[in-house]
Amino acid sequence: MSPKTGNLDAAGDPLIALFKSIGLNQAKAAEAAKSPKAAAILKDTIEKHSLATASLDEKQASLFAALASAISKASEVGEQETSYIVARILDGKLKSIDQVSVAVKYIESHRVPIDDVDFDVQCGVGFTITSEEVLVQANEYIASNAIAGWDKLGSVITSIRNTPALRWANPLDIKNAVETAFNDIFGPKQAAKPKIKKESSAASAQPSTSRKSVFEEGFLGQLYKPGGNPQIHPHLREAHLAATGGQVWTRFPPEPNGYLHIGHSKAIFVNFGYAAHNGGKCYLRYDDTNPEKEEARYFESILEMVRWLGFEPWKITYSSDYFDKLYELAIELIKRDKAYVCHCTQEQIKADRGEKRGQPRPCIHRDRPVSESLAEFVNMKDGKYRPKEANLRMKQDLEDGNPQMWDLTAYRVLDALHHRTGDKWKIYPTYDYTHCLVDSFENISHSLCTTEFVSSRQSYEWLCDALEVYKPRQSEYGRLSLEGAIMSKRKILALVEEGYVDGWDDPRLYTLISLRRRGVPPGAIISFVSTLGVSTTVTSIEVARFEHAVRQYLESTAPRLLMVMRPLKVTIENLPEDYLLTIEKPLHPKVPELGTTSVPFTRTIYIDADDFRLEDSKDYFRLAPGKTVGLFQAPYPITCTSYRTDPSTGEIVELLCKVENEGPPKKPKAFIQWVAEHAPSGSPVCIDETRVFHRLFKSDNPPADFRSDINPDSLEVIKGAMVEVGFWPLSKRLMNEARRDGKARTAKALESSAPAADDETPHATSEQLVGKECVRFQGLRVAYFALDKDSRIATLDTDDDAEPSGEQGDHLVLNRIVSLKEDSGKTA
Repeated sequence: MSPKTGNLDAAGDPLIALFKSIGLNQAKAAEAAKSPKAAAILKDTIEKHSLATASLDEKQASLFAALASAISKASEVGEQETSYIVARILDGKLKSIDQVSVAVKYIESHRVPIDDVDFDVQCGVGFTITSEEVLVQANEYIASNAIAGWDKLGSVITSIRNTPALRWANPLDIKNAVETAFNDIFGPKQAAKPKIKKESSAASAQPSTSRKSVFEEGFLGQLYKPGGNPQIHPHLREAHLAATGGQVWTRFPPEPNGYLHIGHSKAIFVNFGYAAHNGGKCYLRYDDTNPEKEEARYFESILEMVRWLGFEPWKITYSSDYFDKLYELAIELIKRDKAYVCHCTQEQIKADRGEKRGQPRPCIHRDRPVSESLAEFVNMKDGKYRPKEANLRMKQDLEDGNPQMWDLTAYRVLDALHHRTGDKWKIYPTYDYTHCLVDSFENISHSLCTTEFVSSRQSYEWLCDALEVYKPRQSEYGRLSLEGAIMSKRKILALVEEGYVDGWDDPRLYTLISLRRRGVPPGAIISFVSTLGVSTTVTSIEVARFEHAVRQYLESTAPRLLMVMRPLKVTIENLPEDYLLTIEKPLHPKVPELGTTSVPFTRTIYIDADDFRLEDSKDYFRLAPGKTVGLFQAPYPITCTSYRTDPSTGEIVELLCKVENEGPPKKPKAFIQWVAEHAPSGSPVCIDETRVFHRLFKSDNPPADFRSDINPDSLEVIKGAMVEVGFWPLSKRLMNEARRDGKARTAKALESSAPAADDETPHATSEQLVGKECVRFQGLRVAYFALDKDSRIATLDTDDDAEPSGEQGDHLVLNRIVSLKEDSGKTA
């Protein structure tokens, strides 16, 4: 039996069809059907638990396949026990194949009723551990096992992963923790030959990554050298190398029909970063083949986000640049009898294609004469057909098991104006036709895309060879997604239009413009993506892990200002009314390069209301009646002697304290933040709104009806917070630095990039890189914050030599970027 016939039989297997009905792809469904015993168990499980209608995602479907396989190898597993595991998969408690395997082993020796608590512990359900806790475990292991040096790194990682305490910890967290511990104990790891340190100018012009080898190891490290992709004719390879000079040429080809999201940051990093690392070039190509959904704002935003992340396109192009050439090649494809005009309805086309599950049937127009298809294609172009009345379809291989070879549509009729070509065209090429050919036209050496396009590689290469043009090689890596974050443009649009969020840049979303507005530094996103590495595995990351990466980045880069979220007035009675002490304090205790700022200390200060309580206790170290506490950066502690309340509400409105500046110095057990009242210096700086963002959805995996999962408390607005007066000079300095850097980067980008196709093409401007979110800081012991775009601050637009200060009409809005590690609650 030939391979093609075998594939066809597999695709028509009712078992495979059943397995695909729960969400398994063709390859995994076929794999699940190989073992008769496991296949019978999976079939029985699907039917008994109605899994075909359970709206499973591919990950859950894979878990059920793993469950059937594990049960088939187990000694004895009862029906009730199997149902128990099924329920735990459906409710999201069991999330990995490893957990399912352990669950089956557990129920081999345990019968219903199952002890939920013990089951969860043994199977890692709900297991959480912070990176800091993993680091503690790593240090303890190294100390107790007399590890001598870096040569033991691999064995230590393996051993620690097998300890009971870390059985369910994230392997990457373990690896990072052990490497950190080794670095602290043994010093930086020395390369065998550290003399090679040169970096190309193209690479150095782009953002650095946390580890250079991300482009040299794993998926990216295994890519072929330019010219290593096979060609149907040798001269095509020679012409390609002559055009590129043997460089790596890549492209980032988004559709301009929406805003980019966090998942796109990986695609940007991979395509721009890989080219830069190898001294090559990367196009930004707008795939503008669907004029009904494209808007000018999306074109502008895409370029802005690419540049915000730190990358510069070598050239900006459009798929529409090649519409004439694509049309000519479509004519050629028909002449070669490799395309035909089809008049079937969409329903008939789907039926003929077997609904992507059954055996495809030839279209009734498939064997029409070439001359007839040529004439009909011209009729399509001339507007003689309405949408869906005619399509140009590629004549591929209906016997192939890959649905991407079942006569894909190359052109369809659309009655829509195009943003660049106006009403010139009545037909538009599809993605499947356009993508590979434009890659060919632009001499792309490495066509890098995500794994959902694996099956498209065959049709990609088929079309290039059918037309005998240069054939780029498509290589696929796993996409990035965040648990609990909606990426679907349709769903985000619903959230916006129905008022659940305040626009596409609402900081609760995970579009790139949302993350930017929230204040997330672009360098933190690149560092996060780089740390994850690039492989063929789909990466689904918890939001908490992303925020941890942002927090780590800000820890060493964000200046620190005194801040109180809920101010409580404090009068220091043993200081005179006009008392003033100017305190110079560092903006970061560990980064002197960030500079210093000066704050006043006066008779009246404000502390956070959370730092005071009426009832003292042994494990409480902050302020209470009769208790002494230190003030950050202030020379003396204070002691609360009394307090005043609002007579109508009983709320505490003022504390009366004394400063401990006489006698033997008191050493307080805790220090709290504060800001002083001093009108001449403009202290305190009052914040009109502080916006604290919580998770938009209650669960990690919002259901299809995501509206029911929306967290009603996802936005918390706090009015009246206070920040030290150092906020003004810091804000002005950060904005001025951003403007200078933006102008320098833009000038360099315009000088080194290829000319734009026309005046309407978005181009690099310094304004794209500068926004109010450039003002970021840590509110000491509070959180990390950034200015929101709704803020109005006059001093940011004054001359450089003007004294920065608050002005009448200013409106200050802060966004919390991420919490501190202590955000779980102060306990002392």
